[in-house]
Amino acid sequence: MMKKAFIALIFVSMLSIGMSAAEDEEMMTIVETAAEENFSTLVTAVDAAGLTETLNGEGPFTVFAPTDEAFAGVDIDMNDTDSLADILKYHVASGEYMEADVVNMTEIETLEGGELSVEVTDAGVMVGGANVTATDIVCSNGVIHVIDAVLMPLDEELTMEVEETVEEVVGEIQDIGDDNDTGLI
Repeated sequence: MMKKAFIALIFVSMLSIGMSAAEDEEMMTIVETAAEENFSTLVTAVDAAGLTETLNGEGPFTVFAPTDEAFAGVDIDMNDTDSLADILKYHVASGEYMEADVVNMTEIETLEGGELSVEVTDAGVMVGGANVTATDIVCSNGVIHVIDAVLMPLDEELTMEVEETVEEVVGEIQDIGDDNDTGLI
């Protein structure tokens, strides 16, 4: 009797291991999951930017996925593939960061090279200024977190121009202050 119970136990264990492996094989990639979860604009943009193969790759990746409504609120040229790729890579981090990881971070480096700020408040979690509305959509090559806005990377040239302008204005104000120095203290 003991022998039959032992054999039954081994059979059940092997069956559960086989089912677990089958579940892993059925898990979809980030792009496949995004298509299944109705992120049609994101999937169209990923395809247009030539990033489908990358985001179907081994990973792991963490994707902060804007909803279709979020994409409707911005004007993005789907034909400007370089800019589109930069915008999309600004939504992706190398590595798998679950919600429990994200809430303990202050910044997340993106594939685009920029960093997304993380802010945790009583109202919830914000990444790059966007509200995180759903978390931990697990995929075979990473995880998706849903956000309510399209994130835009900083334009380095524009940032440098603004910094130079600020330096010039500060210098002019200092010069004016030096010219008006009356010696009164």
